[in-house]
Amino acid sequence: MATRRASATRSRAITIFLVVWLLIGLAAAAQRHYFESSRTSCAKVGTVLVTIVAGPLNYIGANPKIDCSAPQPSR
Repeated sequence: MATRRASATRSRAITIFLVVWLLIGLAAAAQRHYFESSRTSCAKVGTVLVTIVAGPLNYIGANPKIDCSAPQPSR
């Protein structure tokens, strides 16, 4: 019985953590004014989603950056 209660408490704590994390990410995206434009593209949707998922990392001092290099077109 105690194991079931501990498991339920752990699940609830993880759920609360994830909801708070995503709310902070939404606030980060809103601060960057990502929701104000009516024009959308795949790049913008990707940026918003990454900001929501990784946005809280900026508030704790991390500065995640992705370096993406694409091959140059042939001439």
